[in-house]
Amino acid sequence: MTAPLGVILAGGQATRMGGGDKGLLRLGAGTILDHVIARLAPQVAALALNANGDPARFADFGLPVLADPIEGFAGPLVGVLAGLDWAADQGAQTIVTVAADTPYFPCDLVSRLLRSAEGMTHPLVLAATPPGAEDTKSMSRAGLIRHPTFGLWPVALREDLRAALSGGLRKVVVWTDKHGGREAMFDEAGEPFFNVNTPDDLALAQRRAGA
Repeated sequence: MTAPLGVILAGGQATRMGGGDKGLLRLGAGTILDHVIARLAPQVAALALNANGDPARFADFGLPVLADPIEGFAGPLVGVLAGLDWAADQGAQTIVTVAADTPYFPCDLVSRLLRSAEGMTHPLVLAATPPGAEDTKSMSRAGLIRHPTFGLWPVALREDLRAALSGGLRKVVVWTDKHGGREAMFDEAGEPFFNVNTPDDLALAQRRAGA
C-alpha cells in the first residue's frame, strides 16, 4: 500500500476552551498545531488541515486548508470527507486523520494503522486503547476504547460516507462498524491520545512539553 496522505482535523468549535482554534494555543516553543505537524509529517506523503472559517489564520503553516463540505459543524466525519475529497484529487488511495488538539500521539501511528489494515479491500482502521476511566460510548465489541479522530480511511468509500452524512449520520463508529472497520491497539503508558479540551489540560500539556 502506498503511503497515505495526512489530514489534521481542526474543525471543532472548542467550546470548553472558550471558542477559537485550540491548535493555535501556545505549547512550548510553538503551538499545539506545530507539535501535531511535527509528529505527523514524517509519517505521511503530504499534509492538509481541515478547518472552517478564514483559512488565512493558518497561512504560516503552509498547508492546504480544507473546509467541511457539509455545513453546520456536523462532527469529525465531515472533516474526514473533506480529507477524502482532497486525497481523491491527489490520486491517493487512503488518508490518516489526527486531531489538531492532541500533541503527543504516537510517532508510529501510521505504520501501526496500516499493519492492522493488512488484507482489507477498503482499509478502515481506528486507533484504540484499553478500557479505563474514559468515556465508553466509543467502545468496540472487543471492549477497546476507540479514538474516532485517529484513523485510516479509504478514498474508495468517500461517496458512501457523503451519502451517510447527507442522511444525518454523525457517529463515526456507526459508519466504521457498517464497513467492517478494525481497531489498532495502542496500549503504551502516558495517554497517547491525550487532548487539550480545557485550561487544565493545556497546563498539563505545558508540563509535558517542559519535561
